[in-house]
Amino acid sequence: MIPTSIEEIFLLAAALFVLLAIMMFYRAVAGPTTQDRLLAVNVLGTNTVVILALLAAGLDEPWFLDIALIYALLNFLMAVAISKFTVERGGVL
Repeated sequence: MIPTSIEEIFLLAAALFVLLAIMMFYRAVAGPTTQDRLLAVNVLGTNTVVILALLAAGLDEPWFLDIALIYALLNFLMAVAISKFTVERGGVL
């Protein structure tokens, strides 16, 4: 099925980002090192923000953007906190 409108293209792109998020979830669980897991969790957070933004555009629901902005802020704070914790423990990212 070929998308016929821009909304369908946004929804198709969101579905592809969901597939990428599933692959990153595998890396977050099975990552051989802490750095792999940290990077995968950060990419998962970024993918979630992108998915929410695409859903906002595809479904014409602007409140999804509010959630995406809040989630982006939380994702950034989580990355800073984990980095600080890892460095304080003596590890190097």
